[in-house]
Amino acid sequence: MPLAFLTADRAFDETADDAALPFDDRDHWRRPYRPGPWRVGAAALLLLLASFVLVAAVIIAFADSLAGSGICAGLAVVIIVSALRLLRMGTWVSAHGLRRIAFLTTQTVPWAQVATVRTAQQPVRWLGLPRTVQGQALILVRRDEQAGEQQPLLTDRNADFMARHEAFNRAADSIEVWADEYRRTA
Repeated sequence: MPLAFLTADRAFDETADDAALPFDDRDHWRRPYRPGPWRVGAAALLLLLASFVLVAAVIIAFADSLAGSGICAGLAVVIIVSALRLLRMGTWVSAHGLRRIAFLTTQTVPWAQVATVRTAQQPVRWLGLPRTVQGQALILVRRDEQAGEQQPLLTDRNADFMARHEAFNRAADSIEVWADEYRRTA
C-alpha cells in the first residue's frame, strides 16, 4: 500500500537525471518540498484553538445568545483560514513561472523575468522573526530589479527547513533546475 506522504521523496530519489520534477502536468503550480514541522505544528495549534472557539460558539448558542455565537463562529472561521494560509505559504513553481506566497501577499514572476536563481550565504530571518542569523538563502534575481532589492525565496532557518538542511538543499536544487530549464525556453 503506497503512502501518499512518502511519494514526493520516492519520486525525487528515483529520478537520476536533472529533470525539474517528475510530474506529468507542469502547468499546475507545485511546491517542490513538503511543509516543515514548525509550519505544520503551528497550523495544528491554530486548528486546535479553532475547535475550542467553535465549541464555545455552540455553548453560547445554547445559552440563547445568537449574536455572541455568531461572533465566536466568525472568529473560528478566521482562525481556520489563517491556518490554511499558513500551510500554503512557500515557493511554488510551474511552467508559467515562480510564485512566492506569503501570509498576506502572493507574488508571481514569469520565467522570462527571472535572471537567475542562486543559493547564497547571508544573514537570514530566524523563523520569520526580526532576529537574523547567518544562514543560506535561495535568492531570486529578476532582470528588472536593482541589486539591493533581492528577497530570499527560501532560507534554511524558516519554518519549513529549520534543522532540515538536507531538505533545504534538495528544495533549492529543485527550484534552480526549474529555473534553468524554463529560462532557456522562455
